Amino acid sequence: MAQHRVARSVVVDAPAEKVFEVLASPRRHAEFDGSGTVREAVHGPERLGLGDEFGMDMRMGLPYRMSNRVVEYQEGRLIAWRHFGVHRWRFETEPLSDGTCRVTETFDYSTGGPLLRFGYILTGWPARNGRSIEQTLVRLKELVEG
Repeated sequence: MAQHRVARSVVVDAPAEKVFEVLASPRRHAEFDGSGTVREAVHGPERLGLGDEFGMDMRMGLPYRMSNRVVEYQEGRLIAWRHFGVHRWRFETEPLSDGTCRVTETFDYSTGGPLLRFGYILTGWPARNGRSIEQTLVRLKELVEG
């Protein structure tokens, strides 16, 4: 794992394209979110592409709304978004020879300055993000395979 990134992977018994369809649909994000914060999409396209903006109703103690922009995109293989902060949530799908795929989710806070990175570490966010990513991947796997 690279410095200032938290990443986990899971193998899903489905083609990468099928997984990517779920990831690229903001209206489905609450179905696989493992953090417990994503409630529902409130604006944005049905299917995301590079530069697209989408908004989510969220809840972490109190309800709030978050607007995001897709900042990395490769059809069927990679999608990443960020909100007003500089960190990114990235999903990569890697087709495997047996027809399954490896899905990797990364929380990347490497682009923040040293003070922001120190704050994340000091408050324990990397460990929390790791647990949330693990739960997200379990839910995504169940959703796609089910």
